[in-house]
Amino acid sequence: MTAQSPSSASAVPPQPAAALGVRAGALEVRLARDETEIAAAQALRYRVFYQEMGAHPTVEMAVARRDFDDFDACCDHLLVIDHARGAGNDAVVGTYRLIRREAASRVGRFYSAAEYDVRCIAEYPGAVLELGRSCIDAPARNRPTMQLLWRGIAAYVFDYGIELMFGCASLPGTNPATLAVPLSYLYHHHLAPPALRPRALSERYFDMNRLPPGTFDPAEALNHLPPLLKGYLRLGGFVGDGAVVDQQFNTTDVCIVVKTDLVTEKYYRHYERRARAVAAV
Repeated sequence: MTAQSPSSASAVPPQPAAALGVRAGALEVRLARDETEIAAAQALRYRVFYQEMGAHPTVEMAVARRDFDDFDACCDHLLVIDHARGAGNDAVVGTYRLIRREAASRVGRFYSAAEYDVRCIAEYPGAVLELGRSCIDAPARNRPTMQLLWRGIAAYVFDYGIELMFGCASLPGTNPATLAVPLSYLYHHHLAPPALRPRALSERYFDMNRLPPGTFDPAEALNHLPPLLKGYLRLGGFVGDGAVVDQQFNTTDVCIVVKTDLVTEKYYRHYERRARAVAAV
């Protein structure tokens, strides 16, 4: 798809914020409140994806030094803010893009539909959330920042009654043959059930079943997966059928599906207690 200009991408106000805001020391996780904060998230994405990881920006992105597309105006932007850095763009050290079904309908599709047939997800009867554009500033890539991002997602899921989360997760590189071990591991050990199994579009499909079971060490394969992908699997995540090469981002993508009833129970217990306490006041 063709990316919008930065101004048009932020012309539509973000969706109303969920009751979300968690502080841990100097770090805070919450939703972006205005166009300035959305721009800060886009600037962080540009630093990580394009300057650090070597993705290929459009001319407009390179001039603006921001990553943006049609979805930015309709989704919610989850931010981790480091107040020790002061204010402005530099204070935003982590971000996630959250696209509910209502937001996707405004664009006409979910983001992942450019790579996968996600009709089984789009037609799911419960509330659905697409996760994407996750990144953390290099100096802030630590356990506290990542945990705070997940706490923010858990709060969002609870607040909106999300039943199913999904999105594309990336492996580095654009040659699936060199990723035979992790792709085969995901296929043999974490393939989604048929009713919830997106399939890579036929023109972009790469078979993940590249090595038979017993020819690689599953524990070692799991250990070498990117941290974000391992995080999804710890939440009970599954993968769709087929990998997709994303030349723009220099990655090979898999589609992740997570039923939220498998999300770590401690998050749900915490937010249930908080909601009851608020209701009792």
